[in-house]
Amino acid sequence: MAALSTTQRDVLRALVDTAVPSMDVEEDPHAFWSTAGSSVGADEALAEFLTTLSESDQEGIAQLLDGLAMLSFQHQGRATREGMLAAASALSQEALVALSTLRGVSCMFAHSLPDEQGRNPFWAQYGYPGPQITPPQDPPHITPHVPTEGEMLEADVVVVGSGAGGGTIAGMLASQGKRVVVLERGHASSERDYRQLELEAGKAMMYRGGLTVSADGNVGLLAGATLGGGTTINWHNCVKPSQEVRREWAQDHGLDGLDTEEFNRHLDEVLSRLGANDRCSDFNGPHQRMVEGARALGWSVHTAVRNVDEASYDPIAAGYTQFGDPSGSKRGTVNTYLRDAYDHGAVIVTDTRADRICVDNGRTTGVVATHTDPRTGRASSLEVRSADVVVACGALESPALLLRSGIGGPAVGHHLYLHPSAGIFGVYPEDQKAWWGPPQAAVMDEFRDLGDGYGLLVEGSHFYTGVFAFQLARRDGTSAKEAMSKLGRMSDLLFILREHAGGRVTIDESGEAVHTYALTDARDVAAYHEGLRVLAELHLAAGAEELWFGTTTRVYRRGEDLDEWLAELRTRPIGAGGLFMGSAHQMGTARMGTDPNTSVAKPTGELHDVAGVWIGDTSAFPTPSGANPMLTCMALAHRTAEHLSAQDTGSPAWAERHDSAISI
Repeated sequence: MAALSTTQRDVLRALVDTAVPSMDVEEDPHAFWSTAGSSVGADEALAEFLTTLSESDQEGIAQLLDGLAMLSFQHQGRATREGMLAAASALSQEALVALSTLRGVSCMFAHSLPDEQGRNPFWAQYGYPGPQITPPQDPPHITPHVPTEGEMLEADVVVVGSGAGGGTIAGMLASQGKRVVVLERGHASSERDYRQLELEAGKAMMYRGGLTVSADGNVGLLAGATLGGGTTINWHNCVKPSQEVRREWAQDHGLDGLDTEEFNRHLDEVLSRLGANDRCSDFNGPHQRMVEGARALGWSVHTAVRNVDEASYDPIAAGYTQFGDPSGSKRGTVNTYLRDAYDHGAVIVTDTRADRICVDNGRTTGVVATHTDPRTGRASSLEVRSADVVVACGALESPALLLRSGIGGPAVGHHLYLHPSAGIFGVYPEDQKAWWGPPQAAVMDEFRDLGDGYGLLVEGSHFYTGVFAFQLARRDGTSAKEAMSKLGRMSDLLFILREHAGGRVTIDESGEAVHTYALTDARDVAAYHEGLRVLAELHLAAGAEELWFGTTTRVYRRGEDLDEWLAELRTRPIGAGGLFMGSAHQMGTARMGTDPNTSVAKPTGELHDVAGVWIGDTSAFPTPSGANPMLTCMALAHRTAEHLSAQDTGSPAWAERHDSAISI
C-alpha cells in the first residue's frame, strides 16, 4: 500500500476517534471516557495494519478514505461523522464490511496497545491488571537448528509442523531411533521473550499475526504459528471425542479401531504423557456463573481436564495462557513430545516454510523449504531428503502444501470444518475477574448431541481486551465505550458447534492458503441459533443483568422478552456484516477415508496417491470432532505414527533407502 497521504491520515484519525471517542462524563476517575483512541496511538497502529491487507483491499480502503475526505469527514463533529459512516455503510455490503472492520480494529488497538511499561490507560476502568509474571531467565530446553544457505539434510522422516499432531509423531518416531527433522514455520522464542501482551503475542505466535478473517469475511480464525503450534497458544482443554464421533469415523470412513478399546489406548497414552488432570481447573467468575446457571437449569456441567503440570501451575499465569506461559506449567508439545524428539536427536528447524513435497515415481523423496532469518529477514533455501514426510501444518495450511506440491487428489482442501463459535457477554452486578484462572475450567455438555450425534458444547473464553473490544465495537462510539466500561463485570461464555457442512481451502497465485466458509446448512444454522438461546438462558439463570452480543444487535436487559430478542437475531445473516462467527478449531481439509475421490489419505494416514506422505494433524479428521480437537488430534497422530513405523520396519525398500541416508 502506498504511504497514506496527510489527508488520508486525518480521515483515519477521525474515524478512530469516532469508534473510540472522547466524551465528557461527570464521574471519570480513570479518564476512561475522556480518552480518545488516537490518544493511545490506535490511528497509527491502524495505518500499519492496513499495509498487511491484500492489494485489492488496500485499494478499496484508500478509495473509502478519499471519499470521506471529499465530504470533509475529518472536519465534522462526532455526531455528524457517525451519520456519515452510517450512510456510507448502507451503500453496499462491501462498504458495510470495510467500515465495520475499521471500527472493530480501531477499538481493538485502542484497548490493547501497551505503553512503555506494558500497560494501557483503558485497563483501569475494568480492573484488568495486565501481565504479572516475570518470565524465567533459564534458556529454553530446545535449541533450533539454523540452516545455512542451500543446506541439505537427510533423515528417515521429515515432519512439517510441530503442533499437536506433528509434535506427537516427531516425538514417537525419534524415540524409536528414527532420524527426524521437524520444520516449523513459526518462531521458537515466544515462550521466553514475550511480555504476555495480547498484540505482541499475536504477532509472535499466532497465525497471520493474530485474529485473521476468512477470504469471504464470514469467520474470524485463531490458530497457532509458533514452535508447538496450537498447543503453545491454546487453552489446554482435553476433551475426549464422543462415542458417536468415533463410531462414525470407524464405520462410515473406515478408521478401524476408532470405536474400540484400541483407540482408548491411544487416548490414555497421550493423556498420561501430557499429565492431564482436573485438579488445576480453578473457577473464575465466568466459570462460577456457568456452573450456577447450569445447575439452576438442570443441565450437565463438569470440571475440565487440562494438560497442566500441578507443581508449576499458577492460576494468574493461566489467565494469560494464549499469550504464553512463563510458569512452564502448560504441557503442550514443547514440553512433552517435542522435548522427547529433541532429546533423541531430532533436528528442529523453525522460521521455515515447506514450499513443496518432492515426489519421484509415485513416492516422496523429501521436502524443499525456505528458511527466513527472523532478525534480518534474509531467506535461504533448504532441502530435506527423506523416505517419509508427515504433513502436519494444521488444517488451514496442510492442504496448501499439498496443492503447491500437486498431490493428494481431488479432495484436497475440501471439507474445511471450523467448529463455528459465538459468545454472549453477560453483565453481572459484581466484578468477575475473568482475567484470572484458566480460560476453560468447565464444560457444559447438555446439548452435545441434538439428535444425530451433532450438537454444541458451552465453554469459557480467554480474557482479552483487544479481541473483546473488536467484538463489542458497536455502530456508534458511545455504545462501544459503554460496553467496554462494563468489561470488568462481564462474563463471556461461548458455544462451539459441530457442523454438518464445511468450507474450503485453496491457494492464490503465490501459493498461499485462501480460506472460504459459509454457514448455510439448515441444520447448522438452527444449531447456531440454539447455541445463542442456550448461552442467553445460562447467563440469565446465573443472574446476568444484560446480554451483549456482536456489533449490530441491541442490548438485552433483564425483564425484556427473551424470545423477541432471539427472534431479532434470527433475522440477521450469520457471517460478514451480520452475526459474529469465530473459529479456534480447524479440521478436515486432508481427511482420511477409504474413497480417494472424497478423502485425501487412507485410514492409516498415508496419502492415497503418493507413498510415504502422511497426514498427521487435524486436517486428517473425516468430520468435525465436536470437541476441542487437541486430544483427538494427538491420539490420532499417535495411531498414525504406529502405522508409519509398522509399514517402515516391514519394508525392505524402506530399509535400503534408510541404510544409505547420511546422518544429520
